[in-house]
Amino acid sequence: MSGGEELLEQLQSYAGQQVGAPVAAPDEVNQAMIRHWVEAVDDQLPIYTDEAAAANSVHGGIVAPPVMLQAWIMRGFRPTPAEGGSAQDDLMALLDEAGFTSVVATNCDQEYGRYLRPGDRLTLTSFIESVSPEKTTALGVGHFITTRQEYRDQDGELVGTMTFRILKFRPAARKEAPAERPKRPRPVITQDSRFWFEGAKEHRLLIQKCSDCGDLRHPPGPMCHSCQSLRWEPVEASGRGTVHSYVVNHHPQLPAFDYPLAIGLIDLEEGTRLVADIVGIEPDDIEIGMAVELEWADHDPDLSLPQFHPVTAGGA
Repeated sequence: MSGGEELLEQLQSYAGQQVGAPVAAPDEVNQAMIRHWVEAVDDQLPIYTDEAAAANSVHGGIVAPPVMLQAWIMRGFRPTPAEGGSAQDDLMALLDEAGFTSVVATNCDQEYGRYLRPGDRLTLTSFIESVSPEKTTALGVGHFITTRQEYRDQDGELVGTMTFRILKFRPAARKEAPAERPKRPRPVITQDSRFWFEGAKEHRLLIQKCSDCGDLRHPPGPMCHSCQSLRWEPVEASGRGTVHSYVVNHHPQLPAFDYPLAIGLIDLEEGTRLVADIVGIEPDDIEIGMAVELEWADHDPDLSLPQFHPVTAGGA
């Protein structure tokens, strides 16, 4: 048996093992966290925050957005003290010793058993589902590790699962920069969003407007959240807004982007929000609430995207 085969056999012996002790949620499912979540992502479905509307719905009361599943267990701002000694700790140490010292999350999938309601209290149990043979990726050679997380309520009922996959890899040697910069990744354009990207090519920032109640919505969708109308029309935004929040991406770096890459959630003055790059300012100088205005980036003949720069004193 070669060294690689012996290592793979050791790695795959962890499949099926539980990752440490079950973790109890610090708080019950509660209305305050639900409200903070739906406001942050601008989800206006009334079953999450409107008691009367929720009571008259098929749910019969307030429910939590299913995609919050992981949020109920996530640790707070202060990191949990590392206990060590779990099967996952041992697996990571084995990979580190073999030179696979870098890690990147690749994807996750969630399945929901039922809606969570205020008062539910979850417990998480994680298992190592699989470890792949050695794979060659753009980041380097490594192994994909898949964990399965099971979420149970206070009665032990399985209410959701999440499959989470990471790549533990040996960083590839730095290559010479390609002569021609690759294009930015292509966005997924659907029947609902096509008008928005076509407007961007014409340097027009468009927003969907409900033709019946007049509500504006973004990102584009087939139905009005307020009146459930399927009729809509585009309106052009002014291009003025403020920074609601932002992140600065440093890694992993893709050659089609410049780094550090500041990405903002922009509150447009029309009332909708938009994710876009923030340019023309050092990332350390960006502030929440900062006034910004639109400019267009023509990345290639087929892709134009909005980005925002600070409003200068003379341009306010």
